[in-house]
Amino acid sequence: MLERKFTTFLEQFLKEQQNKILLVNGARQIGKSYLIRYVGKRLFTHYVEINLKEDKEGDQVFASVHSTNDLYMRLSNYYSNPLGDKSDTLVFLDEIQSYPHLMTMLKFLNQEERYRFIASGSQLGVALSETPSVPLGSVEIQQMYPLDFEEFLWATGIGKEWIADIREHYLKEEPLDEGTHNLLLKRFQYYLLVGGLPDAINKYLEDRNMVRVRKVQKDVHDLYRIDASQYDEERKLKIRRIYDLIPSNLENKKKRIVYQQIENKKGKHFADYADEFEYLTNSGVALDVLAISNPRFPLAESEQKRLIKLYLNDVGLLTYLLYGLNVNAVLQDIKSINLGTVYESVVAQELHAHGFPLHYYDNKKKGEVDFLIDDDDRLQVLPLEIKSGKDYTEHSALTKFLEAPEYGIEKAIVFSNEREVYQKKGVTYLPIYYCMFLHKDVTDTEAVILPELETV
Repeated sequence: MLERKFTTFLEQFLKEQQNKILLVNGARQIGKSYLIRYVGKRLFTHYVEINLKEDKEGDQVFASVHSTNDLYMRLSNYYSNPLGDKSDTLVFLDEIQSYPHLMTMLKFLNQEERYRFIASGSQLGVALSETPSVPLGSVEIQQMYPLDFEEFLWATGIGKEWIADIREHYLKEEPLDEGTHNLLLKRFQYYLLVGGLPDAINKYLEDRNMVRVRKVQKDVHDLYRIDASQYDEERKLKIRRIYDLIPSNLENKKKRIVYQQIENKKGKHFADYADEFEYLTNSGVALDVLAISNPRFPLAESEQKRLIKLYLNDVGLLTYLLYGLNVNAVLQDIKSINLGTVYESVVAQELHAHGFPLHYYDNKKKGEVDFLIDDDDRLQVLPLEIKSGKDYTEHSALTKFLEAPEYGIEKAIVFSNEREVYQKKGVTYLPIYYCMFLHKDVTDTEAVILPELETV
């Protein structure tokens, strides 16, 4: 079994959070159901799993459930053994977005405390926006992603103690020894090819046969293309067209979505496709990166939705589409192949999985910078530039960005294949694999205590 960071959170939630129902959101085929099943069977005597998408496409046993008693009755018929109570029974409602009325019912199931419930879905963002009564206060929504680079390292034999030592070098802004650097860079290149889909990684671990890995990626990509079943045919075609355009748009200089290309119609704007973009991002199959022209902390205050970039949710899908079985395109230094798009995609994937909203800098006079993130410690914006070639010190837009006194930016990071770590004119140059240590969340922090108020 592949070790996942989400396992620890899931186990703690089911052991400690007795007054809420967990909703796990994320794209299909990233391992949500497998992980919930694995943890649920270990922690509970009675484990019931119902795939509501399959039910809707089949017998529709749960389609007419409109009260908690109806649901309990159907559960007792569905599960042959007698069920226990909240202390020993977990009911897993998979693909719950198939029945929005059950999402509304979660509030009452939680209040009655008859069993423990957990739910997951691949389009919860879309479903929640369309649910008339969202059960706020009764549920906790958590996002799950494909395996990130650190989890891929675990799967390929790099232990946590070794990674902890590598993290110390990152925190001290020190380079690794040449042997470790070469090992990590090779692992990083393999991650670009295999990606983070669990089935693809398992196929790779079995015999390193990229034909089988690419077959998994092809199947998942095809599934993502057609999986917009709740929409009418016209909207599904638009969603599919936008999804298909992602790799070619990323190969353009600007990398932005050109709205006129979606239907080959002039005069189209973001607003014409807002619902389609929302589906792609809320279902987890695409990552949106929003433009910032006047960077201020926090970035959310100045984002622009009309200038949007889209990345695929998994870098392995991108290299499958771009290079197929030609693995040398990634593994060898071929001058005619620019891996910039691939490197940007994997950093977008890492940042997204580690809690960062995705932004980039766009200014007509100064140019573009690949990513901007909030530096919460310094209450500043931190620009990131991603380089795949030997010209990693050439970054005119980033230089102009740092020189703009109105922004007050003191530091930037350039990620590249180079081992050496050093600072020059406000730029810190780091090896590309160090991007795995950028984290937004504070889940490992025990507490943040405010100072006592002065007495009046």
